[in-house]
Amino acid sequence: QVQLVESGGGLVQAGGSLRVSCVASGSTFTNNAVGWYRQAPGKARELVASISRGGMPTYADAVKGRFTASRDTAKNTVYLQMNSLKPEDTAVYYCKMDSFSANYWGRGVQVTVSS
Repeated sequence: QVQLVESGGGLVQAGGSLRVSCVASGSTFTNNAVGWYRQAPGKARELVASISRGGMPTYADAVKGRFTASRDTAKNTVYLQMNSLKPEDTAVYYCKMDSFSANYWGRGVQVTVSS
C-alpha cells in the first residue's frame, strides 16, 4: 500500500525558513513525477513546485527564487525548502506522486507565517 507522509510544518515569522518533507512507503519517487501543492483557507489548491520524472524542478511564479524542491532517492524522500517566507505562504502543504498508473496524496502539513 502506497502512503505519503509529510512533516516539518510549523509556525515561523516572516522572512524565516522551513523545510517540509514527504516520505513515501510502498513505492519510490524514482521515475515518478512529484508535486508540492498548497491550499490556504478560502482558496483553491495550487501547485507550488514539481519535480519531473527526470528530476527537473519547476516552480510557480509566486515562489520562484524562494522555494527549492529536491529529491533524495536513497531515502525515498522529497523536500520543499522554503526561504524568505511571507504571510501569504500560510497554507496546508501537500505532496503528490504521479505514477504511470495512479496518483497519491499526503495528508498535508500546516505552515503558518506570522507578520
